[in-house]
Amino acid sequence: MDFFNDLIANPGITKAMWPATLETLQMTGISALFTVVIGLPLGVLLLNTARGGLTPIRWLNVVLSGIIVNITRSIPFAILMVSLIPFAALVVGTSLGPVAASVSLTIGTIPFFARLVETALRDVSSGKIDAALVMGSTKLQVVRKVLVPEALPGIIAAATTTIVTLIGYSAMAGLVGGGGLGRLAYNYGFQRYDFTIMMVTIVIMVVLVQFVQILGDWFARVVDHR
Repeated sequence: MDFFNDLIANPGITKAMWPATLETLQMTGISALFTVVIGLPLGVLLLNTARGGLTPIRWLNVVLSGIIVNITRSIPFAILMVSLIPFAALVVGTSLGPVAASVSLTIGTIPFFARLVETALRDVSSGKIDAALVMGSTKLQVVRKVLVPEALPGIIAAATTTIVTLIGYSAMAGLVGGGGLGRLAYNYGFQRYDFTIMMVTIVIMVVLVQFVQILGDWFARVVDHR
């Protein structure tokens, strides 16, 4: 009860929450867009350049899988985010704000999403791929008309998981100048010991995650025609 009384008695909380929530949505939205655009074809390449893929290319698979994806995934996100601050400043012209933070968020989650896409593609029946090749389909057509459509529910589930992860990462990005709910919770909830700010921030993050998860699960069921 005291929590709600404090919330009503402090209208400044509401005023501060809206910009912070919008910054979090901006970071998550930009990062999710570029992660899917880059991570989806990367996941396709990881599968098809591996042994048994449509176009096995060992050296390319070693570079993509063993060096780029595995090394990037092995670096803790907090360390990766700090190390990419100069690169973010080079790309967007500033090291502060949600747009700059989106650079680190994107680079940190592309390998994660690509691995999930690769896993989803591996679940596609090899019989369907062989049937398409026998009927004269090119390898590109097999990818576009068999692999991706058949794995679409899994890909959507992977995108949902990635976006939920991005929401959590965006809170950490706020600690190093990214803004958003993470910065608000740290500056006011932690440093100023404002319990109300901290609780409202947690509630908003939980609501965002639940909304994304429910929407993603619904969309995956809609496109699943198996």
